[in-house]
Amino acid sequence: MNDKRKALGRGLDSLLPARSSTTLGTASALRPVTAGSQEIPVDLIDANPFQTRKRVNEEALVELADSIRATGVIQPVVLRPAANGRYQLVAGERRWMASKRAGKTTIPAVIRQISNEQAMEITIIENLQREDLNPVEQARAFERLSREFGLTQEQIAQRTGKDRASIANFIRLLKLPMAVQDTLESGALSFGHAKVLLALAGFPQHLEKATREIVEKQLSVRQTEELVSKLLNPEELEQKKDKKSKASDPNVREAQQSLERSLGVKVEIQDRKGKGKIILKYGSLEDFDRIVEALGSK
Repeated sequence: MNDKRKALGRGLDSLLPARSSTTLGTASALRPVTAGSQEIPVDLIDANPFQTRKRVNEEALVELADSIRATGVIQPVVLRPAANGRYQLVAGERRWMASKRAGKTTIPAVIRQISNEQAMEITIIENLQREDLNPVEQARAFERLSREFGLTQEQIAQRTGKDRASIANFIRLLKLPMAVQDTLESGALSFGHAKVLLALAGFPQHLEKATREIVEKQLSVRQTEELVSKLLNPEELEQKKDKKSKASDPNVREAQQSLERSLGVKVEIQDRKGKGKIILKYGSLEDFDRIVEALGSK
């Protein structure tokens, strides 16, 4: 597992040999048809239908096109043969797009015989390695690896070098309403904000209000935690205001907020001189199953 994680960031070629023969085929299936790269007309290349990234940084693409116009393409793209003498892009979409913008008629490419399943996995993992996806795109990539390849979160973690808990947190983002996901994709919300907002997944009216307030007031993640806590515990907040009670022990409060973020449900810790109880409040069977699974895994 450590060896697979070390492959992170060393490029596509270092990743492919580590593929498991029990899932999507062996590395031998990915041997180049040609010994090296060759110049392929850009007009004979079709876009990658398995591309996970939906948003392209326009400014960065312009800069890459200027660089290619001046010095050419340094690293070949990866293609696979398609029908009627055409090719389908597997890796290197930005280089291909920038080359066309730069007025290039051909692009250096390596041609490989790759299945649909392999092309999809390579595309997803290449983008994840380069941190080229926003949080929602990463979540969809992980979910797709799970749904279409039947990979467990642990297997996805081994493939991508990500922590298993992070994989779970990313996939949970897809439980947020599409409007919130769109806000996250636009960059108005961070991954940290989204993780906190998951505690409101069962309260759509609170979730919409919190999202709007975060964006309008540009709240920090810490301020978002306080906002979510107020929305989840309005009675407690009013009691504190009325009675002007003392704040709870900061360690207990921090533990409660940490549990709410991790489990995505309301948590209440009643502590008195080191003794008390932890109350988990769930709003659906899905929440219940997740809590049981999380506690059992510990």
